[in-house]
Amino acid sequence: MAAGGQQYPSPALYLVATPIGNLADLSLRGLHVLTRVDAVACEDSRVTGGLLRHLGIDKPLIALHEHNERRAAQDVLARLGQGQSVAYASDAGTPAVADPGAALVGLVVEAGYRVVPIPGPSSVVAALSVAGDVGGQGFRFAGFVPSKGVERDKAVHAACSDPGTLVWFEAPHRIEALAAALGAAAPQRRLTVCRELTKQFETVATMSAREFPAWLAADALRVRGEFVLVLHALAPVAQADEMPAETVHALDVLLSELPVKQAVALAARITGAPRNALYRLALERRGDGDR
Repeated sequence: MAAGGQQYPSPALYLVATPIGNLADLSLRGLHVLTRVDAVACEDSRVTGGLLRHLGIDKPLIALHEHNERRAAQDVLARLGQGQSVAYASDAGTPAVADPGAALVGLVVEAGYRVVPIPGPSSVVAALSVAGDVGGQGFRFAGFVPSKGVERDKAVHAACSDPGTLVWFEAPHRIEALAAALGAAAPQRRLTVCRELTKQFETVATMSAREFPAWLAADALRVRGEFVLVLHALAPVAQADEMPAETVHALDVLLSELPVKQAVALAARITGAPRNALYRLALERRGDGDR
């Protein structure tokens, strides 16, 4: 009764958030929409087909994934043109967020049809909610970490230079390499590691980036499953009079001999102070714009 009390326009495209692990997380409204639409477009018909069978729902399926999204969208548009309603579901979570669906939505809107969000599970929001990132003011979602070496290094260094909260996805076969990179780039930065969210062996742990490689190595099972990482926001940048005197002295000595970036990198390793705070303080201390 609660789910059916809202208007359900037709024709329309319904973006239905599906469980990221636990089937009980499907919303009542999501279930209601799946029972009433004329067809279901999906990232993988095997995954969504299995979900529908579990729910006792039989609907025509339209495969729509990253390799055929624009072509398959024409099938969806044809059905909308006939007055039908279509749901779209990715393999897990909220559609069109680091998954196919954005191009479909754009084409449907351009054609003048309604797009209706049916909210529900999201691994990004789930991870943020358990991170305890007190200093965070909003966040940046970066999807999956780049797999190639140079792009990966750039992404890691850009993230560690950004004082704000960042959320990443990572695959199990690359998680150890990412842990090593984060531990080297920002050893003191706080990190919440979420593994297999909502599933039977869900794990959530918060630590410094320096501790992450050892944490993974402590249990072979920890490198299995899908990961969501929350890189916590940096604390407000400390001024010279707020930093320990020995930290400021070490930075000043290094600045007298080295360019700013090298001095900051060494000072961070020696003192454990946040690199971003040291960098801003170094620019203030140097005062000549030499980076």
